[in-house]
Amino acid sequence: MTTLPLSFEFSAPKTEAAASGLRRAHDRLSRFDHEFVSVTYGAGGSTRDGTKDTVIALSQDGVVAAPHLSFGGDHAETIGALLSAYQTAGIRRIVALRGDRQSGLGTPKIIHASELVRFIRETTGDWFHIEVAAYPEIHPESKSVSSEIAFFKEKVDAGANGAITQYFYSAEAYFRFLEETAKAQITIPIVPGIMPITNLTGLQRFSQICGADLPRWLVKRLEGFDDDEALKDFGAEVVTRLCEQLIQGGAPALHFYTLNQSKPSARILDNLGF
Repeated sequence: MTTLPLSFEFSAPKTEAAASGLRRAHDRLSRFDHEFVSVTYGAGGSTRDGTKDTVIALSQDGVVAAPHLSFGGDHAETIGALLSAYQTAGIRRIVALRGDRQSGLGTPKIIHASELVRFIRETTGDWFHIEVAAYPEIHPESKSVSSEIAFFKEKVDAGANGAITQYFYSAEAYFRFLEETAKAQITIPIVPGIMPITNLTGLQRFSQICGADLPRWLVKRLEGFDDDEALKDFGAEVVTRLCEQLIQGGAPALHFYTLNQSKPSARILDNLGF
């Protein structure tokens, strides 16, 4: 039986029906022992209340829940009040991101995630275990590998405890990233983010937005499926093999991007023997 630490990401709900769907997905995944769940924040904090309400409700049910947080267009007072609310609710983990801006918001008050991490530390001390993002295939706005590592180190030096990567389908990209961070004397755990494959169109859209690389061989194979179930079978096989490589290579944990669905992640975890 595989016993590597696990965590799951859920998207913040915007309706009561979506909130119920999230809870059902979590309940179905709860058979897999996991360290925590994270809940997304939405571009520019567009799901701020949904994120807060979901995280607090999960926490009240005994789930270790970590809200995503970014400055977007908010003032420091708004973020400070949100941090205070999380402290009052007993939330001890947070995922600090630069985040995506909503159109029309103008320049965000704080741009880089390192500044948000520093603000959290200055405001709340060591209360929160802070996770930040990592980009093994290099953030689309980075000029070079060295600049990517430098930005990442700024987040670590500001007080990050750990990192979760953007999803990828090349284990080599992840391990090369670890080599580069080790050279920069970065020692925090860097957990690979895992995205199950269930739909090519959606995956291509997500990947274009976030800059994740889809290998040509993978796209061509996925394009060849006319049957949705056959595509899901193949996708589960690909991601299972990726996870096996990551586990064998010493990844500290696995973080699953669930998209508020339970079956795709559960299938991979069952394949892996969790």
